[in-house]
Amino acid sequence: MLALLNFLAFLAITGYAVYLFAHVVYSRITFIRLGKKSNLKEDTRQRVREVLINVFGQRKLFKDKKSGCMHLILFYGFIIIQIGLIEIIIKGFIIGYEFPFGEAHKYFSLLQEWTTFLMLCAVVYASYRRYIEKLKRLQFKRDAKAAFVYIALTTLTLSILLMLGFETVMLGHKPDLVHAPFSGVIATMFSGIGTAAGTVLFYVFWWVHLLTVLTFMVFVPQSKQAHELFAMFNVYFKKVGPVGKLRKIDFEDEEVEEYGVGKIENFTQQQLIDLYACAECGRCTNMCPASGTGKSLSPMDLIVKMRDHLTEKGAAVTSRNPWMPGFVFGSTALSPSLPAESAAQEIAATAEMPNLIGDVITEEELWACTTCRNCEDQCPVANEHVDKIIDMRRYLVLTEGNMPHEATRYFQNIERQSNPWGINRKERIKWREECEDIEVPTVNETEEFEYLFWVGSMGSFDKRSQKIVQSFAKIMNLAGIQFAILGNEERNSGDTARRMGNEFLFQQLCQENIANFQAYDVKKIVTIDPHAYNTFKHEYPEFGLEAEVYHHTELIWQWIQEGRIQPMKEVKEAIAYHDSCYIGRYNEIYNIPREILKSIPGVKILEMERNKEDAMCCGAGGGMMWMEETQGKRINVDRTEQALQLNPTTIGSNCPYCLTMLSDGTKAKEVEEQVKTLDIVEIVERSIAG
Repeated sequence: MLALLNFLAFLAITGYAVYLFAHVVYSRITFIRLGKKSNLKEDTRQRVREVLINVFGQRKLFKDKKSGCMHLILFYGFIIIQIGLIEIIIKGFIIGYEFPFGEAHKYFSLLQEWTTFLMLCAVVYASYRRYIEKLKRLQFKRDAKAAFVYIALTTLTLSILLMLGFETVMLGHKPDLVHAPFSGVIATMFSGIGTAAGTVLFYVFWWVHLLTVLTFMVFVPQSKQAHELFAMFNVYFKKVGPVGKLRKIDFEDEEVEEYGVGKIENFTQQQLIDLYACAECGRCTNMCPASGTGKSLSPMDLIVKMRDHLTEKGAAVTSRNPWMPGFVFGSTALSPSLPAESAAQEIAATAEMPNLIGDVITEEELWACTTCRNCEDQCPVANEHVDKIIDMRRYLVLTEGNMPHEATRYFQNIERQSNPWGINRKERIKWREECEDIEVPTVNETEEFEYLFWVGSMGSFDKRSQKIVQSFAKIMNLAGIQFAILGNEERNSGDTARRMGNEFLFQQLCQENIANFQAYDVKKIVTIDPHAYNTFKHEYPEFGLEAEVYHHTELIWQWIQEGRIQPMKEVKEAIAYHDSCYIGRYNEIYNIPREILKSIPGVKILEMERNKEDAMCCGAGGGMMWMEETQGKRINVDRTEQALQLNPTTIGSNCPYCLTMLSDGTKAKEVEEQVKTLDIVEIVERSIAG
């Protein structure tokens, strides 16, 4: 009778817990379905590869090696003990049950015990990092839910060892300290209590373990632990192709009434999976230049607030609507098949919800982003923060016409004169007047050329950046390269306008530039501007560009290897090298600039603490070059201070935007006379004989 009651209690409690778990998971899937159809590109091999590397290989987590090891144990430990959970459940109904593994069972027991013990150690270490070491990135969220996770996992692991220990006492077996070392020690310690007491304690901890498992199972989809369910799908369904590439808006679609995203359901379903995949680990916010300098933007909080908003709005919709959509991928937004009456109820259910922009996410947060992608590079579950921010910027700019006054001025200057300052467009080629000993032909002044040199607005109008342009033109002359510029026919690339949310202006510039490229049969483009480089290489092809695109450092290194140019003169400089975001994280070009510097006699490369993929943004990206920072410390000053810690004689870069920001940083620190700021091409020019 006791065994029957135990079994019935097990069925009732487990059944109810499974129902709750399924209900919550299904509700989250339903909320994700509120989003627009993702139209994901089919690339199964690449997607599986991403899952193997980033989920089962835990690659991103090992950016923090201690955390990576801890999480690897928890990840695989949780999988392994689930196999043992089946045996444990059966033990509650069949005394002394073991899987029919024969002699191999003792090794299975050994694996289970060591896995459980290592998981317990990992949980203890995780608690230590959060509450004793007080790791900075974990201090963003120190709530009761985090404490519950540690308590639950500790209870879950300890109850396994205690239950197995008291099972040995219950059965009157001799403890096997070789194959069951931890439960064996427990059995040895309590061997004198007798089989009756051992039986009671076995069932006590059997129920403690079962109830912990079921409670944790119901808790998971309602907390940050939901990443355990959604992260794998998020990695699999992430965008493939160039990182940071933005979605194209179809302005010819007459059914579209608003552009950008002003409501949570206007994001794609793939974007909404991000929200439930977030682990709230704080890695993104810890590396964010805006957050690190006192701005209101925190990438993690952005995702969490959007997730909570989606959950609230989704609950309001589904509570008044019995229609429950099916599988997450393959439908459009907001229950499209609902009858008019249900659709009206759906709209009414969300009418009094907080506004996504303004109430949930502030405009200050959106305009603080530099689009550096440091957050995305750090994220272990492949969340993409930047595209969501830009989608919301698009709504402000294109639908509401609401933007900072600096952005308004920037757009007007680009529209009127195709440069950010509003300088007469006919002065775009004026910089060439200072190139007395350098040949810089326009496309109309030469019969043929191999490379179109895209000078860009910075190189054309900014006095400091003009020196970079002149240095590169001189090196091309010395290398015997046939090149030409568009001169006054050149327009702005539109990259910054796109990142600031003005997709319409970007597409207009993009189409005009491509028409120009085609008119002059351009096959190869080289530029000193990483932002133009990135958009030409990865975004213009969607609009029809067919050309090879190079950053000037790529070609300089190629010409050095080919012997076209030879850095020979000694340049005695200790260079703190800064990786620009759009060459680094967007295009993974880290080694080429360093190889160039290594080839120059006398140069000593100094690596900042944050370098390569972890490099901090200079603060110019995402339109911040043209807007004032009204919150906290200036990002460029913070980055300059990081460079100055190395006592360099020069701060080196490969981007005119970065160089401007770092130059301003040295001026702010009053060290511009002692520490130079130079582009790599300027350093190369100083070393080339001739």
